[in-house]
Amino acid sequence: MFEVAKMAGVSHQTVSRVINHSSDVSETTRTRVQQAIDVLGYRPSNSARTLASQRSRTIGLIAGGRDFLGPLSAISTVQETARRHGLFLAVSMVHEALCTQQEFENLCRTFEEQNVDAFIFLTPTDVMLSAACRTRLSEPRVLVTSTHGNLSMSRAGGLMDPEGRKRTAIVGVDQWGAMREVAGLVARLGHRSALYFSGPLQWRDAATRLLGWRKASAAQLIESREIQCDSWDSSEAYARMNHELESIGSSGARKPTVVVTANDAQAIGVVRALHEHGIRVPQDISLVGFDDMAGVSDLWPPLTTVRPDFDDLGTAAMREVLRLLGAGGETAFVASAHGAGLIHAELIQRHSLGPVPRV
Repeated sequence: MFEVAKMAGVSHQTVSRVINHSSDVSETTRTRVQQAIDVLGYRPSNSARTLASQRSRTIGLIAGGRDFLGPLSAISTVQETARRHGLFLAVSMVHEALCTQQEFENLCRTFEEQNVDAFIFLTPTDVMLSAACRTRLSEPRVLVTSTHGNLSMSRAGGLMDPEGRKRTAIVGVDQWGAMREVAGLVARLGHRSALYFSGPLQWRDAATRLLGWRKASAAQLIESREIQCDSWDSSEAYARMNHELESIGSSGARKPTVVVTANDAQAIGVVRALHEHGIRVPQDISLVGFDDMAGVSDLWPPLTTVRPDFDDLGTAAMREVLRLLGAGGETAFVASAHGAGLIHAELIQRHSLGPVPRV
């Protein structure tokens, strides 16, 4: 560093500011220092910088990884945002339903041995959220989760010590707003009888979407019946929709005019069952999904669904990290609930949702 400073005609403190991306350096000086760095082939020692600054410039991220594929783009965005700020992202994936408290704490201790500056936890299940809150940490943490589940946000907060709560931020997707949009559009198209496929309730997305749909459909005077699924899989939704149609056929009950599912995989199973029973979508029954999975725009008919902005979610999570580290201001959220900043989810209208069939 002193050799770089001598060649560039500046102090070693100025070289340090350039290396650490400080804004307190003119562009002319920054260019001169960078040229000297390039000529001398100087590479800063991360270990030395950590000792000097007490910062490793590393963020530890732990995410549920077995069935949590949607927000992988959020992880990618976190990494890109971290890189722009001269930070490194260390990632570890766990089983979101089977992760134990001990496993989670061991992962955190491993990250702490690397002297991480902060944590981001993608916690799609109650099990993971509980583990993330119970783990005692001196570093800031950002929780990426849904607002509802068997573990309420207030109870989750109570699992942390007071200092831990001060160093914690929560971000998620505005699933309540998304369900209001779905119910509003369904009602405007004349539907008053709906069937709702819920996801497995240990997943906070499933619990939040179910509660959001209940409230939004009731407000629109939509009579909604629920089918509780134990998984997100299309095969289970297919089997349950078949059973439902057979039950309707044997009892003579009226079919719902619209089916709303908690994710797109369920919608794929439902549309197969409807097709095999000779029921047309949307002429006989309309269909709405959630997540805008790759390929659902190419289904026949193309699926109406909700598109969470996972890129925005990742950016918001990283901004909250920077704020907690004192390197950024308050993050602006379109909505917030239960202490969580919420990212917009867009309703994408396609041909699977149409007007209520004429009798």
